[in-house]
Amino acid sequence: MGSGYWDLNMPHLPKIILKKGREKPLLRGHPWVFSGAVERMEEPLSPGDMGEAYSSGGEFLGIGHLNPQSQIVFRLLTSRKEEMGDSFFRDRIMSALRLRRPWLDGATQAYRIVNGEGDFLPGLIVDRYGDVFVIQVLTAGMERLKGLFIEILADAFHPGSIYERSDAWTRREEGLPEARGLLFGKDIADRVEIEERGCRFRVNVKEGQKTGFYLDQRENRHRVGAISRGNRILDICCYTGAFSVCAGRGGAKELTLIDASQEALDRAEEHLDLNHLETIPHRMIRGDAFEVLRSLRPDYDVAILDPPPFARKKGNLPKAARGYKDLNLQAFRLLRPEGLLFSFSCSHHMGWDLFQKVVFAAAVDAGRKVQLLGRMGHPIDHPVSLFHPEGEYLKGLMCRVG
Repeated sequence: MGSGYWDLNMPHLPKIILKKGREKPLLRGHPWVFSGAVERMEEPLSPGDMGEAYSSGGEFLGIGHLNPQSQIVFRLLTSRKEEMGDSFFRDRIMSALRLRRPWLDGATQAYRIVNGEGDFLPGLIVDRYGDVFVIQVLTAGMERLKGLFIEILADAFHPGSIYERSDAWTRREEGLPEARGLLFGKDIADRVEIEERGCRFRVNVKEGQKTGFYLDQRENRHRVGAISRGNRILDICCYTGAFSVCAGRGGAKELTLIDASQEALDRAEEHLDLNHLETIPHRMIRGDAFEVLRSLRPDYDVAILDPPPFARKKGNLPKAARGYKDLNLQAFRLLRPEGLLFSFSCSHHMGWDLFQKVVFAAAVDAGRKVQLLGRMGHPIDHPVSLFHPEGEYLKGLMCRVG
């Protein structure tokens, strides 16, 4: 690269050769090769090297980032033999921006610009909060290119600041330490104010969950807001109260917010005040949702259940399923007849089929008749590659309780 972040003028890129028959996922566009699929590496590799993948018969499969220390040893960037210079990555980022502009310009000041594999840039997340951009680098290959991405973002968007939140647990699997801090521009406030369809929020991009805010729930929040008028709302695992703000602006009669973190509840109270909703009767309950729900009376018209991921690894699924079932059972129990439950899972390993079975089992045990009104998922700025279904982590079911 002309910027010096990668020397692509080398006579050849290092190669990995896959075992016989293991090339099919790459040929079908899946971006990952696991270590067990590799027959051999033709030369010593370092984490983050760019290299080529070939079938056992010598067929070229693609160019991507390599990491011999990771379970995912190859992450596909392109299936073509092409120059991997600055312009390649700039074009990918600008393509991601062109997807979002028609849908989001004027609707919100906060959205995801780059969504990793969903934008064909595995290991890179870029979120925008007004003129503050937050970058999350998850792989050794993207770590090497971080300086280039800062240049591209600064040139294309002219942000006031670019802040790094590379503190996801997945970096450990890549052999990378956590990293956070200002990378470009002016210092940022402890909380950055944004507006989303008329709702105002203050986002802690330095310490908050994900990169500070659940951008992926934007459309689901406003769906809740649209049916909240005159209703009693139960917001379970509320974090900083974004669902409740949308419900309040939609005319909710009463709000009950539950979270284990007092700091989150304090921020939720601040968000109600910021949106002039402090006069709506509301309760902030700090505690374990599993215990708190058992202490409440069945008196709610709408419940939102958005717990943290219970299954970060596949081995956690049985325990996670039990947790999701218990929370959904209690939520069903607390709803009035014809009440609505918005139930979510953000666990990567919890597929749609299993999640629906868990909610079904909860309805049976709660003794409630339930209609499935629809499924909810990612907004437009969180695209999922059709060839990488693992990228579809957010799953939601909208249910009407008899």
